[in-house]
Amino acid sequence: MEDKEFYSIGEVSKICNISKKALRFYDKIGIISPDKVRDDNNYRFYNRTTLLSLPVIKYYKQMGFKLEEMRELFEGNTYALIERQFRNKIDELRELETTIHNSYTSVKDWYDLILEAQLVIENDVHEVAVKYVDTTVYAFMEQDFNYNYRESIINIDWTNYLESINNEITGSVVLLFPSFHEKMEGTCKRAKIMQKPLLKYQEDQVTRIGGYMAASCYHIGGHENIHETYAKICEWADSHGYTCAEECYERYVTDYWTTRNEEQFVTEIVVQITR
Repeated sequence: MEDKEFYSIGEVSKICNISKKALRFYDKIGIISPDKVRDDNNYRFYNRTTLLSLPVIKYYKQMGFKLEEMRELFEGNTYALIERQFRNKIDELRELETTIHNSYTSVKDWYDLILEAQLVIENDVHEVAVKYVDTTVYAFMEQDFNYNYRESIINIDWTNYLESINNEITGSVVLLFPSFHEKMEGTCKRAKIMQKPLLKYQEDQVTRIGGYMAASCYHIGGHENIHETYAKICEWADSHGYTCAEECYERYVTDYWTTRNEEQFVTEIVVQITR
């Protein structure tokens, strides 16, 4: 950069890699103003000290400061004012970081469910398997159950409840049933809808499921014949010397949230087993 007393707006644009339009806008809102303006043609000129403000503006922009905030920082002449501005920005960015993290988690969890369903369907995975179920924290709500799966899974009351406790959820919808046999026979009247919470919660708003060995079996397709998969688990347990616990749950890997094609639905039935 040539050492001179004043630089034209065009020279500043080239030296600092910033458009003349941006420089004019900075002048308009009072962030950086030219040090001299010719009366005859309104040409703008900046001195060397003013040029050095532009890298600062770019760094402020990198940190997420808005133009109005930058103006206050440039006007500020005390550490107290600057410290307050930076503290507010840290709080704002921390909140934004949490929001982005929660959005990422929700999208990633849903994506993983889609991949799981694809693998189950492509490999026709429908046999009973034994697995260890990790203890998982779920937000939950008790509800009546009348075998209307669409309204149980895409659940307005559940959504309203989550909003009332200021929480968000991620992952598959899970319905926990108090009786394995009643669910299989089509006589179950109650269920507990559950999903993993994303935000802070009170202990009375969550339940913990897992920490045991379970029989697991995927059901592919609509839910009208899901009782057949329950019967399969019963037969398998009897033939392998296992006893099924009363409580069981259905984890909806893909359902009405993901596709309208019921043939593409994948549901995992899980029931605790003991010898």
